[in-house]
Amino acid sequence: MTEPFTLRIVVRGYELDTQGHLNQAVYLQYCEHLRWESMRAAGISQAALIDTGVGPAALEQTMRFHRELRGGDEVDVTCSWVWGEGKTFRMEQEIRRADGVLACEVSCVAGLLDLEKRKLLPNPAEYFAKLAEHPEIMGL
Repeated sequence: MTEPFTLRIVVRGYELDTQGHLNQAVYLQYCEHLRWESMRAAGISQAALIDTGVGPAALEQTMRFHRELRGGDEVDVTCSWVWGEGKTFRMEQEIRRADGVLACEVSCVAGLLDLEKRKLLPNPAEYFAKLAEHPEIMGL
């Protein structure tokens, strides 16, 4: 298995809830950002993907919170692509404070949607592999 794609993000004050914790929706935004950044690093831009008539579609997301995050915390967000058979794939993600403490785990089941037919493509890994310049970043 390839090392997960990782970026460091600093928690900004405007992302906090009334208790001073990172708002739960922002955890998902961080993870979504990492998914697109990992595709970009693999050589697949958002525009190029959409130009081919397809786009990723999140079907299910599960979040597990372990520790709170506060403004100014530096976090490492990861994205590991997990491929299987059929129309769906998974992205396993972690958000860890810079000191290594796990703050949140996010698991996402997704597919690659034909934007005209509004149907999932049968083999998303094969499709992504053809587009990617560096498929290993996506575990392909």
